[in-house]
Amino acid sequence: MAHRNFDRSSLSRRGLLRGGAFLGAGAFLSAVPAARMALAHDPAVVPSWPIVRAMVENYVAEGKVANMLAVMGWGQGEPEVIGKGVLTLGKPALADRDSLYRIYSMTKPVTGMATSILIDSGDLGLDQPLHEILPAYRNMRVQTVYDGSIEDTVAAERDITIRHLLTHTAGLGYGVIQKGPIREAYEERGLIPGQISRIPIPGLSRAKPVDSLEAFADGLAEMPLVYQPGTKWSYSVSLDLLGRVIEVVSGQSFDSFLAEQIFAPAGMDSTWFTVPDSEKDRLTTNYGVLGGNLLPIDIASNSVYLDEPAFPFGGAGLVSSPRDYDRFLQMVVGYGAVDGKRVMSESAVALATSNLMPNGLTMDFGPSISGGFGAGGVVGLGEFEGTYGWGGAAGTAALVDMKRGLRASMYTQYMPSEAWGAQTEFRQAVAADLVAAATGMIRPDVVNAVAAGDAN
Repeated sequence: MAHRNFDRSSLSRRGLLRGGAFLGAGAFLSAVPAARMALAHDPAVVPSWPIVRAMVENYVAEGKVANMLAVMGWGQGEPEVIGKGVLTLGKPALADRDSLYRIYSMTKPVTGMATSILIDSGDLGLDQPLHEILPAYRNMRVQTVYDGSIEDTVAAERDITIRHLLTHTAGLGYGVIQKGPIREAYEERGLIPGQISRIPIPGLSRAKPVDSLEAFADGLAEMPLVYQPGTKWSYSVSLDLLGRVIEVVSGQSFDSFLAEQIFAPAGMDSTWFTVPDSEKDRLTTNYGVLGGNLLPIDIASNSVYLDEPAFPFGGAGLVSSPRDYDRFLQMVVGYGAVDGKRVMSESAVALATSNLMPNGLTMDFGPSISGGFGAGGVVGLGEFEGTYGWGGAAGTAALVDMKRGLRASMYTQYMPSEAWGAQTEFRQAVAADLVAAATGMIRPDVVNAVAAGDAN
């Protein structure tokens, strides 16, 4: 397998968290629709998903990851699970679809769906001003210079809306993206909606986050925006802020709302913000990639996810199993139903998986990562309409194709995700298997090339 050279002299917060979010479903979407065009009909099944399987096996065999699982399914059918590796290097327990993974930003589509439930019920408006729910956001200020002084600001030209929060167009910042004074201010005020490890990591702040979603929302309102609302897609803490919106509108805690409205009815019994002590033996270890080597940064037996977080992070806080997250995808591709049980309305899912970007904006983060944006996930545009998904900072990725009923997700645990590029290679492998199924051709050289990450 071809190896890439990376300078990993330090594992910074930007490197650890930023890459997974952007190189997940955004890149993942770009090849799968191309495969759709090559298909004359919906394949009932792609036999064994040989290229995906080769990728999974090679990643583990070459020691690039401790484990990797892919879960592939169609419509409401049983998935095919492709997996290899151990929960923790040097220990015998094998990873399987009931193992627990830090899904980081794959939490965002879950929060997006929760928000869509409230919009569909009429309790929340898509274009409702945020200040009607959280009054502190009535008169926001915007940095005159992006990532410049937090004192040099101008008045916001328009109100932040729920649409803006769902699509990262509110102008909010992100500690893992911003530089300079505003990043420092976020950390000083504890506006840190995520966690990685108990142990100190070079380049990673040890600042303590605030202790509630209410405190997070109040503190964030005091910060200037980095862009004018509704003018640019900018990856942000907006899905975390939506957690507080959900609390205020629903009258219950954000984590309880998710558990009652999504997890329980969807049969997702292994998705939490805190891993119960009784389930810790199922938890994977998370690794940092340094100089091509895997170094444990969150050991399963002493994971930070065994403790209750400062508050439930709606942008990056969930731990889930491949079985559970596939049930979430099954519910989405079933327009709110899973195994014949209604979890959400069809209209709520249709809204969440449609392009919600304001003013004709598109998500653009490089030539292969662009598209529309729905409720917490990127969506395809034009002939690629119907695809929806996102990725996570520790190498996970997930996608649904609403038109074909395809569910595809991949799980592993290493950071930063761009160290190996597994998310991009996974979507290439899925696309190649779809094309092979459509044409009846599965060539060994293609299998090997895609698994090695060398195919375009």
